[in-house]
Parts: sequence; structure tokens; C-alpha cells
Amino acid sequence: MIVTVTLNPSLDRTLTLDEPLTRGAVHRLTPVATEPGGKGVNVSRALTLNGVDTVALLPAADHDPILTGLRARGVPFHNIDIPGAVRSNLTITENDGTTTKLNEPGARLDRPTLAALTAVVRGHATEATWLVLSGSLPPGVPDDWYADIVAQLAPLPCRVAVDTSERPLTALAAAFPTAAPDLIKPNSEELASLTGRSAQELEDAAAQGDPLPVVSAARQLVDRGANTVLVTLGGAGAVLVDRDGTWAATVPPIVPRSTVGAGDASLAGYLAATIAGAPPAERLQTAVAYGSAAASLPGSALPTPEQIDVKAVQVQAVTSASAPL
Repeated sequence: MIVTVTLNPSLDRTLTLDEPLTRGAVHRLTPVATEPGGKGVNVSRALTLNGVDTVALLPAADHDPILTGLRARGVPFHNIDIPGAVRSNLTITENDGTTTKLNEPGARLDRPTLAALTAVVRGHATEATWLVLSGSLPPGVPDDWYADIVAQLAPLPCRVAVDTSERPLTALAAAFPTAAPDLIKPNSEELASLTGRSAQELEDAAAQGDPLPVVSAARQLVDRGANTVLVTLGGAGAVLVDRDGTWAATVPPIVPRSTVGAGDASLAGYLAATIAGAPPAERLQTAVAYGSAAASLPGSALPTPEQIDVKAVQVQAVTSASAPL
């Protein structure tokens, strides 16, 4: 069982343009798609589509439309009832795959609600193989909540993955090694912020087929206590670093349509391969296959098994003397 935790879930509305977005202009839209979202919810959606047992934990009123959406898609969930409504996020995708997101802050969680949610997380963690903590934190939740819950879960047998950004990510890293998760999944900007590197430097090197700067930065997090670091690099692929080795993967040729949920799909693919017993290189291969398949789909759609081509992803072990990919 893979349990996902999304403290700031959303209803994601996607507007698709058949031309570049122009400020101040009038644009005609294709049909608007609405999906239950939030990073952990997306992970559970992708896992459900691919036959992997999961449950999504989230704060949402019993009557909230996000729960109707999860039921319609067959995604198991446990909601903690709140008085407010789940936020709505707006995504605008252009014909070349450029994605613009407008995200609301989310419903405020008071102390009793946060305490109840934390207790539910701990309860599910006792039976989970993996527990995934994903996304931003809503108003009312302290920046160090991820760091605190990771430390609380350390004595339990489940493994913990974290995918977040900005202040919650900074607070988590500041609490290493006490709060170091089994898996952390930064993108290039997040990795740069944690390691004092230049995001542009990392992105440029990865785009040119040189994974070594990304590997060096990710290795810093492993040295500080994280067991495994999965760095997603968009069109430049991904890098996996753990205590035993390093691997880099390239993205197969696709026509990008939307980047929404691609990183979440990558995490779902990695976890699905992990619980299936795959070695690290195959985990990375599966992660990139899921993510690239998601990027080729419109809006916040997530891939089915028929849309995922694992064999199209090339992976190589990386050493200090590795040639560019």
C-alpha cells in the first residue's frame, strides 16, 4: 500500500489554447477539463490507473466536489472533514506545451484539524509500505510540518517520500538528518535552492547531456542524510542518486502538451517500480516513462499502462568520468 498525503488539495481546471497566450488579448478555449488535484492526489491517481494499491489522505469537507471526483475515478481516499472548500487552481496550456499556473492559497487548517490529520497520517503509516508527503502547505500549517512528521515516522517500518518546495522544503532540509526522508524528489530549481548551486547551471548542463553537476548537488543531500534523491529535469530527463550509485535517464521523443502532474507521475512510477522489486536503474526508467507519458497528455491527465513505454527510456550508470548522455 502506498499512502499519499496532500494537505493542500485542489480542483484543477485546465484551459487549453491553440495559440500562444497574449496578455490583454481575447482567446478562444477548447473544452475546459477539471480534475481532482494536489501533488499527492495526483500520485494516487496515477497509481490507481496502473493497478497499484493506494489511498489518498486529504483535508476536504464530506460534500466537497474533489471527493466526488476521486470516487468517479476509483481512487481510494480518507478525508478529514473541514469547514472550508478545497481551493481551485487554474492552468493554461499553450499549443507548444508551455504551462502557466494560477494557484489559490488553499483552505486554512486550524490546530484541531491539523492535529486530527496528523493522527490519521500516523495511523495509516503503520500499515503503509510507502508514505508520500507532497505539495505546498496551506495557511495555518507551520513550515516545519513535513520535518516534524518525517521525524515522527522514523521509528515506523514504512518508507517516506517527500516532494515539496519553497519554505517547507527549506525547513525539511534544515532538519536533516533527523528528518531526512527515504526519498526526496526535487526539480532543478529546488535542488539548487538546497545546495547553493545555480539552477541555470544545473539546467544547462542537463540539457547538454551532462548529468554530473546535478549528480554532485544531489550527492550533497545524500551525504546529509537522505537515502535517495530523484531529480526530475523536465525534457532533460532525470537523475537518481542513492548511497550505492548514480543513474541518469533521458526522455523519449514526445510532443509535450502539458507539464501539469508530470513530476507527480514520475514519483508514482518510481514507487510502483520500487514495490515491484525493481533495481534502481529500472526504478528511474519507470519514473521517466510515467512522467514523459503524462507530459504528452492534455491538462492534468495522467497515463494508463497503454500510454507508458518504459523501454523507450534510456538509462546509464554515472561515474565521475561518465561521458555526456
